[in-house]
Amino acid sequence: MTKEILIYAEVTRDNYIHTVFFELANKAQELAAKLGEAEVNALLISQKGLAADYREAFKNSGISKIYVCEDDRLKTYSTEYFTKAAVDIVKEVQPEILLLGATNQGRDLAPRISTALNTGLTADCTGLDINEKGQLAATRPTFGGQLMATILCKNLPQMATVRPKVFKPAEKDNIKPADIIYKTVNLDEIEKKVELLEFHKKLTTEINELDSAEIIVAGGRGMKNADGFKLLKEFADKIGAAVGASRAAVEMGLASHDMQVGQTGKTVTPKLYIACGISGAIQHTIGMDKSEKIIAINKDEKAPIFEIADYGMVGDAFEIIPELIKQL
Repeated sequence: MTKEILIYAEVTRDNYIHTVFFELANKAQELAAKLGEAEVNALLISQKGLAADYREAFKNSGISKIYVCEDDRLKTYSTEYFTKAAVDIVKEVQPEILLLGATNQGRDLAPRISTALNTGLTADCTGLDINEKGQLAATRPTFGGQLMATILCKNLPQMATVRPKVFKPAEKDNIKPADIIYKTVNLDEIEKKVELLEFHKKLTTEINELDSAEIIVAGGRGMKNADGFKLLKEFADKIGAAVGASRAAVEMGLASHDMQVGQTGKTVTPKLYIACGISGAIQHTIGMDKSEKIIAINKDEKAPIFEIADYGMVGDAFEIIPELIKQL
């Protein structure tokens, strides 16, 4: 194994590098320093011609090398093709650590790579570190979010997936010219079992971009019904916020799953997070506790959400929010 951290650079449907790559690249610089100045490199699997277009983006992320597998059969994600390409390149490069984003694609690809390489995988991590023995110490919630476990991988490469927004990208460009190293993988022997015929983008009348929102107003079980979420939407519109929800609210049918924040939803890091009628179980707070400022509104003064909130209002959201709307 080489003293190297390899990060999978996922290409989105719109042919952008997924933002989770830059978050992992920033964190990997810290891990590399603890390993003794290990190299931080990228793995790119894509259609022909994209690597050169991405050179500037990689240049600003502190990456030393970009291992590229290009083939027009890799234009859209295919489990079989991408697994073959990733496994062959990782076997050749032999990195000490392999990191992927816990995106839909990453969650499909990572366990297939780990199985093929006979190594372990810690999924949906919320923390990464290097311990005193130089091992990757990956932290994730366990037992339904009641405990945080730090997990070590016995075999190499040590693998982990990390949710988007858990780590922050570098605040300043980490300028470093990256060498593009093209790798050839034989895809002819792979039987492609699924073919994408068409892709229809889900379009909704409401734009609810939680990932990029600077302000989020989120509702939980305490918002009670559809009228409660209409109230949240009215409030959110007044302050230019996106609307989020706890798992309880989603299960009650008050919000769609793409609005869910928490362990089984999205991880968000807005400048301001306003939690309305959310008790604050760890399953929810693990997805929003890194917000810059947190305001909690809850009738129960002993609700766990107040333990992480910067400001708290003890009272009925159905009384407080209409007054806030009136003032605004």
